Amino acid sequence: MTTRPTTDKVKESVFNILQFDLAGARVLDLFAGSGQLGLEALSRGAAVCDFVEQDRAAAQAVESNIRACGLTGSEARLHRGDAFAFAAAQPRGRYDIILLDPPYGGALLRHALETIAQFDILTEDGIILCEKAHEDEIAPLPAGYICQREYKYGQIMLCKIVREGEEA
Repeated sequence: MTTRPTTDKVKESVFNILQFDLAGARVLDLFAGSGQLGLEALSRGAAVCDFVEQDRAAAQAVESNIRACGLTGSEARLHRGDAFAFAAAQPRGRYDIILLDPPYGGALLRHALETIAQFDILTEDGIILCEKAHEDEIAPLPAGYICQREYKYGQIMLCKIVREGEEA
């Protein structure tokens, strides 16, 4: 009961948005909750997904869901702990896609975006897909990151943020 699952309609939209970017992608499911978004990314062709969840019960749900899907530790890796500490200490390199669905309200979303940029964990031309409440603000975005498009589903919004690649 500590997680807020993504609705089926919104989840379908997330993967319609990402459908051409998932094959072989390195994915980070930050604030993983039950892990449903990261697991869906793996089922649609992502190579690996790191799940980060601090809440003990939610982390146990992620672990159980990974096992139920028959995934290995090389494909699906659960990291129990603080999302910001994980990003700051990220030894695994950069991610192609970051699924970002922190608890609604407050400054968590903006802080997560700043942390991602500060510790440089998104590849050039990488994508951050944010789920947020309509009233949650994310602007201004860190330099080099742009909100390419927003999608509204009732009170829920998805924002596709891309990291601009270096100019040749």
